Amino acid sequence: MSTPVEHTDVGAYALGLLEDGDRRAFEAHLHGCGRCQTELGELAGAAGALFESAPGAAAEPAAEPAPEEDEPPAAPAPVIDMMRRRRRADRRFRRGTYAIASAAAAVALGAGVAVGTTLNEEGHYRPPPAAQSIVGERFHAANASTGASGTVGLVDKGWGTQVSLELRGIKGPLRCHLEAVSRNGERSTVAGWRVPDKGYGVPGQPKPLVMQGGTGLTRPEISSFVVRLDGGGTLLTIPL
Repeated sequence: MSTPVEHTDVGAYALGLLEDGDRRAFEAHLHGCGRCQTELGELAGAAGALFESAPGAAAEPAAEPAPEEDEPPAAPAPVIDMMRRRRRADRRFRRGTYAIASAAAAVALGAGVAVGTTLNEEGHYRPPPAAQSIVGERFHAANASTGASGTVGLVDKGWGTQVSLELRGIKGPLRCHLEAVSRNGERSTVAGWRVPDKGYGVPGQPKPLVMQGGTGLTRPEISSFVVRLDGGGTLLTIPL
């Protein structure tokens, strides 16, 4: 694959270092670029001077057929080798730069960074906002006798009510469920869970239990929520 045509290729072209594909691409570019045409005329003379001053060059070179006007003069072997090494190094650098950029993009995507959406107006990284565990209209209550406390968040939905729960102060092992109680006494189970031995929201395990569920009862129909043990008994009642 040939490298993209660049204005910097004029030097390599003047010294005859471009590969066939690169040379043809540059010659096509040269026809429409006055800047490169002017620089090529200047470098052609410099290349000739390098040839004459190269070690081993004859003081008065033997007569040779004059080159065509658009054919760049040949440069001495040491200069050609130097230029070729530098050009190869430039290509390796460009390839390395592209690889690093691709790897960085892959890492960003793998890490879940939304490129273009996590930068503020000054271009600095802006972390996404922390997810809220409880959303909607909130109600809180505590039960001193059981040590349990909790908060529910309610969001009206077309199918009923979305319910989020944060519960603290409970130790296991227990199996519990959350019930929505309507104003006429109807009960609807919102969600169920198991409490491990270490519990939730207690010393040694400060993180609360956070979960979501739903009920077919509408928000105006609900009078309270009750955290009940599966085997019977109430841990917490949250009135609305």
